Amino acid sequence: MVQLDQSAVRPAANRLKRARGQLDAVIRMLDEGQDCEDVVTQLAAVSRALDRAGFSIVATGLKQCIADDGVESLDVQKMEKLFLSLA
Repeated sequence: MVQLDQSAVRPAANRLKRARGQLDAVIRMLDEGQDCEDVVTQLAAVSRALDRAGFSIVATGLKQCIADDGVESLDVQKMEKLFLSLA
């Protein structure tokens, strides 16, 4: 198990915080009866932000694993599973 370097994942955490704000806005839009197209557009933006944060976290973990333990210790199946879980 890899403990992620906090400074390396800070940008992803910030992206997730912005996505949380966007999601709150989508919920407000639904509660207020906003136009469907606007809601879907904002929801798609939230989804992309979550995907990007997830990929960034996995990539950071992969980079850290290789740097710490070398590529030989990399569990390729585990990494593949992590990436696919975001697809």
